[in-house]
Amino acid sequence: MSGCPGRGGSSSPAVAANAEGDEIEVLESCDVLPTAPEEHWKALFDKFDPENSGYISTERFRSLLAAHGSELDPHKLEVLLALADSNADGRVCYQDFVNLMSNKRSNSFRRAILQGSRQLQGRPLLEEPGLSASQRLVRHIAHETLPRELDRKWYYDNYTCCPPPWLILAITIAEVAVFVYYGVLLDRWVLQVSHPLFLKGALVYHPQLRAQAWRYLSYIFMHAGIEHLGLNVTLQLLVGVPLEMVHGALRIGFVYLCGALAGSLAVSVADMTAPAVGSSAGVYALVSAHLANIVMNWSGMKCQFKLFRIGMALVWMSAEFGRAVWLRFSLPAAPPCPNPSFVAHLGGVAVGVTLGVVMLQNYEQRLQEQSLFWIFVFVYAIFVLFAIFWNVFAYSLLDLKLPPPP
Repeated sequence: MSGCPGRGGSSSPAVAANAEGDEIEVLESCDVLPTAPEEHWKALFDKFDPENSGYISTERFRSLLAAHGSELDPHKLEVLLALADSNADGRVCYQDFVNLMSNKRSNSFRRAILQGSRQLQGRPLLEEPGLSASQRLVRHIAHETLPRELDRKWYYDNYTCCPPPWLILAITIAEVAVFVYYGVLLDRWVLQVSHPLFLKGALVYHPQLRAQAWRYLSYIFMHAGIEHLGLNVTLQLLVGVPLEMVHGALRIGFVYLCGALAGSLAVSVADMTAPAVGSSAGVYALVSAHLANIVMNWSGMKCQFKLFRIGMALVWMSAEFGRAVWLRFSLPAAPPCPNPSFVAHLGGVAVGVTLGVVMLQNYEQRLQEQSLFWIFVFVYAIFVLFAIFWNVFAYSLLDLKLPPPP
């Protein structure tokens, strides 16, 4: 090595002062610096922690940052300074420091930041000039979905588009492909559900076929018509893709599928004679979670025209829901089977404002350590079990007359 990283190539020792005014030699030569970044920072940290306690005083920690801050991304330096200022006990944990250096955040690290009194003093992410088109897109999405400047900067620094937001795009492509297939097969593109053969598909949820468990999820690929598909796909792409870019396919897919399952189960409990089609339940789970997150963190959200955007989303959702209610109570297309139910929308909203909100609020946090997450998972599991028993026993106990199978 020809020089110390971030030290302008100089091989002279780096010296900083502690709280008592004594000078501490941080690094005597670059030869002690390992090549691995984590080991590099551990070597620096250990210079301030000769007792190997795993902690150093905030004064020494600030001295370390002052001596080697040029090696850090400015956003990470801001976060570390906030970490130093937020520790009331006067000590900084080495593991919290390593978590940041390795792009991981523990709950203790996050609490230390959020409980700190210091406000980040750097330039807000929204005002940073000279960004490329892709960087501006990432910055825009950060402000659309995250309520805290710390989270926005963290996301902006670490987003790599690897993997890309593939899940929502794949679901959308599959929904469009299935719709086109049935459009060609039925020779109908508007109100396909009014065609006598529509319910004969293998994907529609039908009360007489409720024992075929895949239908409780596969119904999302069937849509009543191009107007139904258009509304769902638009909301799905506008809201789902940015959320997946921030929170990942696993979390967003979990919310989406939980909403879809809750929708079909809600139909089987509350509208027992009706079929169900469309991805509205999954879409409504994502959109309602996103809107609720904006409302709950109103002052921190930096997305433009918040009130207007919420209003437009509610109008869009209300129009789609109104269409579903109108269709449900219209003359049935395939009597005696009624038209598809609108109750699935309500199941999706219920999932979004409970389980979905918790998952969107805890950015980059381990959900298994969040008590509220487990409470909502438990409530959701109870509902699923209740709906399963309802589907097994209630139809025969109520002696309900179901429409014939398609």
